[in-house]
Amino acid sequence: MSPHLAHQVSLLLSLSCCWACSCHDAECSPGFSLPGDYLLAGLFSIHAESLGVRHKPTVTLCDRPNSLNGHGYHHFQAMRFAVQEINNSTALLPNVTLGYEIYDVCSESANVYAALSVLSLLGTHLEEVPGNLSHSPMAVAVIGPDTTKRAATTAALLSPFLVPLLLEQIRKVNFPLYGDSLAFNDKGDPLSGYDIIAWNWIGLQWNFSVIGSSTWSPVQLDIDETKIQWHGKDNQVPTSVCSSDCPEGHQRVIMGFFHCCFECVPCEAGTFLNKSDPHSCQPCGKEEWAPKESQTCFPRTVVFLTWHEPISWVLLAANTLLLLLLAGTVGLFARHLDTPVVRSAGGRLCFLMLGSLAGGSCSLYGFFGEPTLPMCLMRQALFSLSFAIFLSCLTIRSFQLVFIFKFSTKLPMFYQAWVQNHGAGLFVVISSTAQLLICLTWLAVWTPLPTRDYQRFPQLVVLDCTEANSVGFMLAFAYNACLLVSAFACSYLGKDLPENYNEAKCVTFSLLLNFVTWIAFFTMTSVYQGQYLTAVNVLAALSSLSSGFSGYFLPKCYVILRRPDLNSTEHFQASIQDYTRRCGSS
Repeated sequence: MSPHLAHQVSLLLSLSCCWACSCHDAECSPGFSLPGDYLLAGLFSIHAESLGVRHKPTVTLCDRPNSLNGHGYHHFQAMRFAVQEINNSTALLPNVTLGYEIYDVCSESANVYAALSVLSLLGTHLEEVPGNLSHSPMAVAVIGPDTTKRAATTAALLSPFLVPLLLEQIRKVNFPLYGDSLAFNDKGDPLSGYDIIAWNWIGLQWNFSVIGSSTWSPVQLDIDETKIQWHGKDNQVPTSVCSSDCPEGHQRVIMGFFHCCFECVPCEAGTFLNKSDPHSCQPCGKEEWAPKESQTCFPRTVVFLTWHEPISWVLLAANTLLLLLLAGTVGLFARHLDTPVVRSAGGRLCFLMLGSLAGGSCSLYGFFGEPTLPMCLMRQALFSLSFAIFLSCLTIRSFQLVFIFKFSTKLPMFYQAWVQNHGAGLFVVISSTAQLLICLTWLAVWTPLPTRDYQRFPQLVVLDCTEANSVGFMLAFAYNACLLVSAFACSYLGKDLPENYNEAKCVTFSLLLNFVTWIAFFTMTSVYQGQYLTAVNVLAALSSLSSGFSGYFLPKCYVILRRPDLNSTEHFQASIQDYTRRCGSS
């Protein structure tokens, strides 16, 4: 044997030793042994294999209660009887005493351990198997194992050391046995023929019957099939297969060395079993899906928020109603532009606020239908910009009222400069321009594009835009959140202003509703990735626009339409005088 091959075999044995012995706490020893000049090793499954789950590579404990394997025990007794007969005979092996060591190979790990024990030197431990392949193993021959899989493992470990399944001395033996001559050729095969004997069981009774014979010269095998007694119904010949055919949608995972021995493993979802290759499940195409245990793939269903879905009808109806209310309010405020209510609400600034709400409402139509590039570019960006303009107007309107009533007399120079330089309009322009720049950067750098999402559902392809997870979207939303906090703070500071100028209750409530809406939206998007996520987005945006409109404009529309007596200069002057008296008394 070459040094390179010897090194490979030594490495194989070292790895096997690590698995079969070093990972085992207790030293294993054969259950039955007999000393002799030459030792035979018997590898038999005296106990049944344990079916428990192992979490680390340990040698299986074979000696367990109620696990005796009668088949393996009979093999062990047959070998023990054969060795005893040979040792008691003066003709078979004179002046030679055979010994044996029996190993219980109830599992693959116990089988490897037994094979390595056979290779170890006399009186040494298993892990001391040397790399030098010229040493003599402790056993001169091995009987067993009795299964093909374990026999192949044992042969792979023993063959580099030239350990045989028969004794070297037997090749030279020629002796009479029960009236016949028993001799072997150079290959260890018997020179004479043999009978094929069936072991027949009927209940607890059994007998032997000769059903055929084999001869070497000439080479011939004869079997009388009529004498074979099968255990099936009506003496039916059983099917001789290692594994039955797998059910549909199950792949064959080969166990051991033979293609006919396999386990059936179901194909996972998203894969299918092609009949031309029963040994591996094939993945479906990108536009296809398959359930578990499938033999074919199916086309995925393409979904998006269509115009004709019931949930779309509800959202579209609510959005259209909001647009109609905005248009009606524009007409109402234009007709009563010179009245105290409209002037106190901001005058012409109200039209900018109503227009921005209308722009945000129009952007919601871009969420319906199959996403296209223009829709993806406009829908979120237009909403963010429109809502930012509304919040800027609301913030500066609340700030002006608070400053006029509470700080104008304390800071007259600042107030005069603010009025002369049109501070309110300047703030709205600067604030809106900042959001415009954020949106333009968002569209240029993190461009929202139509996308096909294959990850949310195995059977669906969700059409959507890529804006939701982009940095630009988060920047635009964060800017609007800052404006929302500013508007809330200014509105709350004006809670004690004159009654006709005090919208703290309604505006504060609408802004709180905005907070709750968007917190709920982002919470839902973190836990829900369903096909109606776009509808949830529309609902959140529609709630924000509606709350802003209802909190600021509806109370004023009510006064104009239902309480014209409150929409007079005298009433507003009386409210201001009452506020002045209260402030003076405090």
